[in-house]
Amino acid sequence: MSAPARYPFSAVVGMDDLKLALLINAVSPAVGGVLVRGEKGTAKSTVVRALAALLPDLDVVQGCRFGCDPAEPDPQCPDGPHAASAVPDERAARLVELPVGASEDRLVGSLDIERALTEGVKAFEPGLLAEAHRGVLYVDEVNLLHDHLVDLLLDAAAMGTSHVEREGVSVRHAARFLLVGTMNPEEGELRPQLLDRFGLTVEVAATRDPQLRADVVRRRLAFETDPEGFAAGYAQQEAELAGSILAARKRLPGVVLTDSALRQVTAVCAAFDVDGLRADIVTARAAMALAAWRDHGEVTADDVRDAARLALPHRRRRDPFDAPDLDEDRLEEALDQAGDADPKDQGEPADPDDDPGGGGGGSGAGDPPDGGGRAEGPGSEPPQEGPSDGGEAGDDADGGDAENAPTPGERPAGSGRRPDEDAASEGEQPPPRPQEPEEGRQADTGDTYRPRLFSLTGVGQGAPGRRSRAETPYGRTSGARVPRAGVRGLHLTATLRAAAPYQRARGRTGPGLLVRSGDVREVVREGREGNLVLFCVDASGSMAARERMRAVKGAVLSLLLDAYQRRDKVGLVTFRGTGARVELPPTSSVEAGARRLRELRTGGRTPLAAGLLRAAEVLRVERLRDPSRRPLLVVVTDGRATQGGLQDALRAGARIGAQGVHTVVVDCESGPVRLGLAAQLAAEARGESVRLDELGADALSTLVRSSRSAA
Repeated sequence: MSAPARYPFSAVVGMDDLKLALLINAVSPAVGGVLVRGEKGTAKSTVVRALAALLPDLDVVQGCRFGCDPAEPDPQCPDGPHAASAVPDERAARLVELPVGASEDRLVGSLDIERALTEGVKAFEPGLLAEAHRGVLYVDEVNLLHDHLVDLLLDAAAMGTSHVEREGVSVRHAARFLLVGTMNPEEGELRPQLLDRFGLTVEVAATRDPQLRADVVRRRLAFETDPEGFAAGYAQQEAELAGSILAARKRLPGVVLTDSALRQVTAVCAAFDVDGLRADIVTARAAMALAAWRDHGEVTADDVRDAARLALPHRRRRDPFDAPDLDEDRLEEALDQAGDADPKDQGEPADPDDDPGGGGGGSGAGDPPDGGGRAEGPGSEPPQEGPSDGGEAGDDADGGDAENAPTPGERPAGSGRRPDEDAASEGEQPPPRPQEPEEGRQADTGDTYRPRLFSLTGVGQGAPGRRSRAETPYGRTSGARVPRAGVRGLHLTATLRAAAPYQRARGRTGPGLLVRSGDVREVVREGREGNLVLFCVDASGSMAARERMRAVKGAVLSLLLDAYQRRDKVGLVTFRGTGARVELPPTSSVEAGARRLRELRTGGRTPLAAGLLRAAEVLRVERLRDPSRRPLLVVVTDGRATQGGLQDALRAGARIGAQGVHTVVVDCESGPVRLGLAAQLAAEARGESVRLDELGADALSTLVRSSRSAA
């Protein structure tokens, strides 16, 4: 039975940057793969899967499960050693898909249980890393992959080998593959360590051109109606693309990376302040692959420009909540400066067709027939404009508010102020008026820092993450036990040990073991889980003194950064005026929480009890939706309760504590005289209290800087 037809690569409408990035890696797998970021429904997976049909066939050692090259067999291959006269076998390059829910055994391989039980021998059963050797390893929703699998994937991608030590098996085999991942940023970002391993990154979005959208729909419907016939209509273009890839691979060793082009590569990487030297190496390799694809004898400025647009956006230093992008004007400036830096390197006349001077845009003569040359993409998008941080912090009946002049680095005063605010002069206050939750003023956000780690006690069983201890199906093996309800994972050695003492009593005298159901032991794995971190932030007037709210925003943003790195689900509840509101329902998109926090306005009275009760309700509903995810409540307040009374707030805190919710109260009270109300709230909630200036190593200095900037 033949495999079902795949959507042709050349039939994809638009998405030029994505197709070009994939073709670069098809020409030179050493570039390091592609990360495809984009909204749902943009055909990311379709394009990646279509690439496999274009890759040249491979010669492999006949019968080798690890795909060894007959010309250079792996000397450590578990199926080897292979003789020099090994019979070659030709097969198509494989596209191996790694599911998000895959186990460690499926990824790296494990002991062949069937042979161990029937033959009494230790044999290795290869995993997906072995299957992907010399092919493509595709990870859909790579940002949701469990951290333990990510670590294994990183090791294999970096070393080109997979080393397995488990269940009495010690195996090392080659694992060189083209790593392609797709992700939807709305579902959470990728760990920086894995992000840097991808050679190129592409941001894709659905076109807004009605004509192009119509072409996409028309072709998709035609493919679904007759897949074989549709694919046949593009067979000629597919064959030409496959031939171009093979020809470019043959040209690649002869491509020259001149000193001038190398200087442009390093100048561009230095201009964007990337970490390490991997960016320089990847950009150089991508530029050489582009030159081979475009049939250039040496790397040109256009090749460097297009390679940098794909290799640098995800490596530049940025806030983790900022989308990868690249300033094209800055890129052109760096290319021009590098091109003029050393005139003696440019003494020879250049071929006008190659245009090595780094002039205009456009792709070389060897662009793919589908328009896969230089096109507008993620690098050409203007930087996203974040929410205004301007304006001053307000206050309410709890205390007066004198306008302060903007400090250096702040936005102009008019950028986030109401007309009545501009009317207030120093020492003069506008007439008091009621503050509703949707009103108030917006304070700047203070510096971020690494906060203390707050983790839950005990061992949970929640979603994989990096915060609290948990039993997970994907963690490291920590022991074995008698199955509770069905075997989640067989612990072979413990099972064999349990059965071995009873073989004579069971009449077993020959080789092998007689195993009964009572001998079976399941594996116990311990890892880390992600928690629900719900922030309950006091945005009232008593918190609105600018030096305090600036530091509070910086502290909460620091905790959000920590939650992002630990794969937590986050939510945000604020309270001020006469009530509380859910600014951000619990979500995996931590970026949304950061955005709402920056936009947060302050002012009004302090309904502390209402905020706690609203937080308790959010936790109750979320527990019904996801009972395995344990909550961590972070209350940020000075403890004042000018709306509803302190006793109501303490009763609400006690209610939260009775529900077993781990609570951390960040005490924002300042000044020489402290009432200790936040600590009292923490005690009622059976939680812990930490002062704002004790939240992290740099918290105190941040608070001091904020205070000085307001003075």
